[in-house]
Amino acid sequence: MTTILIIDDERAIRSSLRDIFEYEDYKVLDVDNGPDGLEILKKEKINLVLCDIKMNKMDGMEVLSLAKEIKPDVPIIMISGHATMQHAIEAAKKGAYDFLEKPLDLNKLLIAVRNALEKGSLVTETKVLKRKVSSSRTKDILGESAGIVRIRETIDRVAPTEARVLVTGENGSGKELVARWLHEKSLRSEGPIVEVNCAAIPSELIESELFGHEKGSFTSAVKQRIGKFEQANGGTLFLDEIGDMSLSAQAKVLRALQENKITRVGGEKEIDVNVRVVAATNKDLLKEIDHGNFRMDLYHRLSVILIHVPSLTERKTDIPIIATAFCEEICNDYHIPVKKISMEAMSSLQKLPWTGNIRELRNMVERLIILSDKQITDRDVLNFANPTLDKGEEAAVSANPANPLGSFDDFDSFQDFKDCAEKEFIKYKLELNNWNVSKTADDIDIQRSHLYSKIEKFSLKRD
Repeated sequence: MTTILIIDDERAIRSSLRDIFEYEDYKVLDVDNGPDGLEILKKEKINLVLCDIKMNKMDGMEVLSLAKEIKPDVPIIMISGHATMQHAIEAAKKGAYDFLEKPLDLNKLLIAVRNALEKGSLVTETKVLKRKVSSSRTKDILGESAGIVRIRETIDRVAPTEARVLVTGENGSGKELVARWLHEKSLRSEGPIVEVNCAAIPSELIESELFGHEKGSFTSAVKQRIGKFEQANGGTLFLDEIGDMSLSAQAKVLRALQENKITRVGGEKEIDVNVRVVAATNKDLLKEIDHGNFRMDLYHRLSVILIHVPSLTERKTDIPIIATAFCEEICNDYHIPVKKISMEAMSSLQKLPWTGNIRELRNMVERLIILSDKQITDRDVLNFANPTLDKGEEAAVSANPANPLGSFDDFDSFQDFKDCAEKEFIKYKLELNNWNVSKTADDIDIQRSHLYSKIEKFSLKRD
């Protein structure tokens, strides 16, 4: 049955709207304040929200913003007895479907409600179709080595359960792909999968990112914010690089896993959450426990099932399968005929060290496609295996081994030297990748947002 949620602090308005909608065979829920309305929105299947603007406890515009974070696809109609053009514009910017003035015209109200419900239904159908298409296009875990076959079998067994999974492996080995398949094959696949890179978030912000915060809980908290746990409600929360999480945040994550409840930063109210947590790390967490950097009780909560993703060096027999798939994918993306990799070239690829694992192999294949002729040969692999220096640059470095940053006397502190070295390194890599920030971030193995921050910090500009 279609359910409409009414949020209005005037009892007479709520009563009148309830009578109207129940007569039209809608199910109606109503509350007199924003916070209670948002709680219902999180827990119940709501098809449409009608929300007043002027209310006690929480302004309707704030309710609108938070509701769009909780369930962005649910249409919201704003109503007000003190409407202005500015209100209407602001509501539209925040995602309201429509804006109606009090006293409400019955015909206009019913038309707006029916149109909004039709739109909501179309959005839902489109999302389901997109999810099906997305699922069918989710990249396979490629390879036929014993370790990869075992991983696929484990995913098939574990995914339909609610067991928590800890995925381990080196950077670039494919841990995120394992997490995505655990979600796709789970009973939660219709829900969201929310990813958090714990290493990319400063320690002072990780708790706000995970659990949300209340307005005014710290200096920059200008409004209430929904955290990742709440965003993942009904789905999967993927905590990547969890070994880099602060001990304080670890304690709160442990409590959330134990009690299925969270508390926002600066808040007192406990909020029920229903998420399945999949965690990943490139660290040896048992060693981190010995060093006092990771909680043993959290480790045991997370590692009900352990899945280790082998490095590419440990499964070099899979390189021909993976390289061929990358070659087809990249050529199709570039709209060029698919290039073949010769047997000799494939043999050379298998002999390389691959410290960057799958990510490095993909970059290598892309580079070979761009720089080679119709077929990728053994000579191409030998020529382009090390993209860092061309022959002229190698000669220059050999002839001039002096410090490329200048004299060490130019630096007043070790931090100054590190900043200078970091700036030159990032500038060089950006130029190497023709200032493609995404490729450069992958190349040096940092988050794209971090790379943008570094570019801004060092005032780097393209020549």
